[in-house]
Amino acid sequence: MEYPNYLELSMPSAARVLIRYGSYPLVMVAVVIAVAVAPRTDIPLLWLSMVAAIGLSAIALLERVFSYKPQWKEADADLPADVMHAVVNLMVIHIAVLMLVWLRGVSDWPGLWWPRDWPFVGQVFLAGLPLDLSLYAMHRLSHRYEFLWRLHSIHHSSRRLYWLNGERRHPLHAAMMAGPGLLVLSLIGTPALVVGGWFSILAVHLAFQHANLDYRVGSFRHVLGVAQLHRWHHRQRYEDAQVNFGEFWLVWDHLFGTFLDPKEPLGPIGVEGNPVPHEYAEQMIYPFKQNTR
Repeated sequence: MEYPNYLELSMPSAARVLIRYGSYPLVMVAVVIAVAVAPRTDIPLLWLSMVAAIGLSAIALLERVFSYKPQWKEADADLPADVMHAVVNLMVIHIAVLMLVWLRGVSDWPGLWWPRDWPFVGQVFLAGLPLDLSLYAMHRLSHRYEFLWRLHSIHHSSRRLYWLNGERRHPLHAAMMAGPGLLVLSLIGTPALVVGGWFSILAVHLAFQHANLDYRVGSFRHVLGVAQLHRWHHRQRYEDAQVNFGEFWLVWDHLFGTFLDPKEPLGPIGVEGNPVPHEYAEQMIYPFKQNTR
């Protein structure tokens, strides 16, 4: 059943155009600028956490007033688990950055190479490349190997897509996806604050990637992993979901033949048969108990 979006219907056309085409660039540019000034603050890591929190809040508000599917605004049985996923996984990211800070403090290892003379935001986006490749590679492997799919199926099991889905991940799987990239960054000597800056940007982007927000980025959808194309990665049939694996960049999908810009209707999303439980604690043990393919 389709639900009319009465708030959108009463919205002036100029406001609809601004939200549809301005949401992603305006919010993401603001986040990048805020990340860029983090080293100048007295509380850089806390500053980065606040930037991510404000960005996530903005997306949550935008999708309430200009939704892609109004029916996806209705809270379902997964909402408490989604909140727990977001809290736990954002805390894990923060702890991982703090651990990098600690390791830098107790180690004399300078790293193989890092351009510390670059502008901070340039370093942040450079750090994002190996992390994003790591996420893409582990993401594809998670659709190929049974145990990894058991962990990853929790992310795919949502029956609706909205801003919290970006963090709907088993923490073990989140660590496995980011682990290779973090290892590379540690070896080459990437500063912990730089890594934290990328995670702040990525957290906001992932909320956009899964947002129930009717936004557009034009031809940039071919290079950025935005919702317009990522929704097709969440199609219910397993065979239909083997496309658009990219988390931030879609360049990896183009290089490895998994890019798709479909024209047909989206259809149902989730996991066939809806096997994943709703409760957070049950989702944590589910991959170790079930065959989920």
